[in-house]
Amino acid sequence: MSTKNALKFLAAAAILVLFVNAALKDKDPLGKRKYDIVIIEQKEGVNAKKGATDELEFKDGKMFSTYLFDKFEYKWMKYKVIKDSAYIDETETEISYFEVESSYTDDKDQTFIFTCKIDNFDIDGEMKITKNDKLKKMFVFNGKEKYSKPKKKKEDKDPYGPK
Repeated sequence: MSTKNALKFLAAAAILVLFVNAALKDKDPLGKRKYDIVIIEQKEGVNAKKGATDELEFKDGKMFSTYLFDKFEYKWMKYKVIKDSAYIDETETEISYFEVESSYTDDKDQTFIFTCKIDNFDIDGEMKITKNDKLKKMFVFNGKEKYSKPKKKKEDKDPYGPK
């Protein structure tokens, strides 16, 4: 086999591997979604008077909260979609519904537990921080998906102007 044929074979094999990997990779149903939320700390079952605004971002099977990073230095944390379903509401619109869980234990032996429900564009849930199975802090949150303008397609632009 000549060097030229070997290079062609390796290039074709690389393209095939990339294509198969992309096709078989599980799609993240929450990928690239952002939510504007309000986080309220609960003390002894009573909500604090003031909530903190935050942005919760889901991307590539991980989630990030600016509030959690600033307060507890939690970076991108893996999450698991427990329930992924859809239903038809009274206006005959298909609504997506997700239940999400995440847990993380830091170097101080504190466990962070995150659960939420996403119903179409609305999100609500709770976050707990425990140590030795004793509740240290608890937060509840709710919010809506952050609106982002759809990107314009390049093919929509005609270099010669309208017809």
